[in-house]
Amino acid sequence: MNSQTKLFQTGNFNFKLNHLIIIGVLVLAFSTSFLIRTQSADYGFELNEFDPFFNFRATEYLIQNGFSEYSQWDDNKSWHPYGRDVSATSQVMLHVTAAITYQIFGGNSSLYDFTILFPVVIGSLTVIVIFGLVRLFGGTTAGLIASMLFAISLPIILRGGLGWFKSEPLGILYGLLGLYLFLSAIKSENKKIVLSKIIFGAIILSFAMNSWGGNQFFIMPLGLFILALPFVRKDHNFLLWTVPLFVGLFILISSMFERPGLSFVYTLGGFALLIPTIILIGSIFIQKLSKEKNKIRNGLILLIIIIVIGSSLIFISNEYLPLTSFRYLNAINPFLTTTDPLTDSVAEHATTNIETSFYLHSILMVFAGLGAWIILSNKLAKTEFVLKNDMKVFVLILGITSVYVSSAFIRLEVFASIALIILASVGLSLLTKEIFNMITTGKKSYLVKIPYVTIIVILFVIPLTLPAGGSWIDSVDFPATILSGGSANPASPDWLETMEWIKMNTPKDAVIASWWDYGYWIQTLAERATLADNSTVNDTLIQNIAKMLLSSPDRGWEMLQEMDADYLVVFVAGQKLEVTHEGEHLVILNRGGDESKKFWFVKIAEVPLEKFFEYDGITANDYFWNETLLGQVIPYSTLLYYNEQTSDQLDHWEPGFIPIEMQVVKYDSDTDPLKLVYASSSFYDNESEFLTGVFVYKINKNYILNNSE
Repeated sequence: MNSQTKLFQTGNFNFKLNHLIIIGVLVLAFSTSFLIRTQSADYGFELNEFDPFFNFRATEYLIQNGFSEYSQWDDNKSWHPYGRDVSATSQVMLHVTAAITYQIFGGNSSLYDFTILFPVVIGSLTVIVIFGLVRLFGGTTAGLIASMLFAISLPIILRGGLGWFKSEPLGILYGLLGLYLFLSAIKSENKKIVLSKIIFGAIILSFAMNSWGGNQFFIMPLGLFILALPFVRKDHNFLLWTVPLFVGLFILISSMFERPGLSFVYTLGGFALLIPTIILIGSIFIQKLSKEKNKIRNGLILLIIIIVIGSSLIFISNEYLPLTSFRYLNAINPFLTTTDPLTDSVAEHATTNIETSFYLHSILMVFAGLGAWIILSNKLAKTEFVLKNDMKVFVLILGITSVYVSSAFIRLEVFASIALIILASVGLSLLTKEIFNMITTGKKSYLVKIPYVTIIVILFVIPLTLPAGGSWIDSVDFPATILSGGSANPASPDWLETMEWIKMNTPKDAVIASWWDYGYWIQTLAERATLADNSTVNDTLIQNIAKMLLSSPDRGWEMLQEMDADYLVVFVAGQKLEVTHEGEHLVILNRGGDESKKFWFVKIAEVPLEKFFEYDGITANDYFWNETLLGQVIPYSTLLYYNEQTSDQLDHWEPGFIPIEMQVVKYDSDTDPLKLVYASSSFYDNESEFLTGVFVYKINKNYILNNSE
């Protein structure tokens, strides 16, 4: 049956077989994405990671109090006693979009459950947007391939799975939709719909900026594309009103939000669009005034002059061009990570290496390279779909810039994934058409077509299934962070039980001290104020918490008093051994709790590393265990050191030996500076193989200092 076979007619629209195929593939892509993203439901139906808990609480506040109150909300549970201006420091459109969709589609479900599923649905719906975007570049077949590749892309799924109620899923949806509307507008031959696409494209892209700051990296290829337009398009009169209108509306609407706000116009983000737009206008007028043979040359001369002058101004003075935040500068210069220990301490801010990048993208790299080669070659004339010069330029610019910025942080690999998906789908589509056109029709043609399709399918299935236990699908099959504490341990109820205990057994005005990682959990689940949280808006306070943990017990107690804290929460993760000591299992620590973060505590506190560690820089020394507050509130002490290779035991550390810990609660008296008032269940459970211990210490306000420092 021919793909153009008419099935039925609705009004003036003829529904053909190819429309049914498109719908079928998109439904398959949506379903595949949905199933992969929801694997973690096997461990428990919870929000994942840290930021989603704040986003849930902010969305709840918006629904209960309305947007007017939300826009004025100073969250007093955050950064005690300073509070937090939520609308100025949050992804407002994420909260607004979730609130609106919940009121429309939430039904009888709780908001908590709705926000758990929100990123899955939004992320899966994006397969339709990527289909439309790539269809502009490579046609329907390429768009369908892109939708399937997007559905299984590991970097995208890792940042959009069940419970990931963070900015990326919605930000990517809005960002790709905004790009699609803009590109389809300047590509459209129907001038009647251009204006509406330009307007809605600018609005949606501004929503994207307010949903996820990472969308600033879509501005880079967009700005470079605008620079190239006068040299690859001849309809200059059309460009003279469409591009300035889009850029002007986008910047105007973006500046109306508190974040990125009016300052966005005067930072690198705003200039990345304003300057190319000015150059575009200037280049067009220069070309209009130039002779035919000198048009391109004169336009390029203007471009070079403005770039040189602009670059000089940036280097001479930052007074007229304020720099953007560190994390975005880091994407421009990946080497900056080593200058900020707080940024370095976040796992998702780790610099990408070749091994990790290949694992995340695998076969996409091969087909993306093939796509780039086909786009640059002159072979496209033989295919049914030929990329226009402007679309070809945009695809290549997007590919280069996205791969570059993704080299800064692992979390930015989503941009590399999007670029590789576009290049791979366009390249694979055009290659397939080229091969099929070369094959003669008839029965023998299937002897080539079927093996070709089979090989392609197998190549894309390999990373989904191999290696066993480490495939793309296996890599997203893990419990929500609240169930493991972000440690290497399996799921347990320890953190949820602790949050419930704090909520039910501490005063409502109590202030909880902890490492900043756990701030959002405590605020949302325990409903208590914290000193610091995952918004990291006050680096100095985080540094003071690190100093407090590494100070002597007496000085640490003083600092807790100065911070007005009432309780201290500490998290310890380890594996219990079958060997017991005084009826308690011995434990090997360093599985992702605070005991594993002491290296970063030292770096952030800016104190000497050798003061707290043995020569290996990993094993804590006696000074750490006996002379620091953190060493005292971890209810374990080193019994011996063990060499797993030789089975030798020592009473002191030597290279190749690991510490074996025994259970010792050091602070359990009313005369101590702190007193252990709660320990989570795995601490007492001798049947549990793992320790996922959350410990709550009450700060003794009446403690008498023995030796004030």
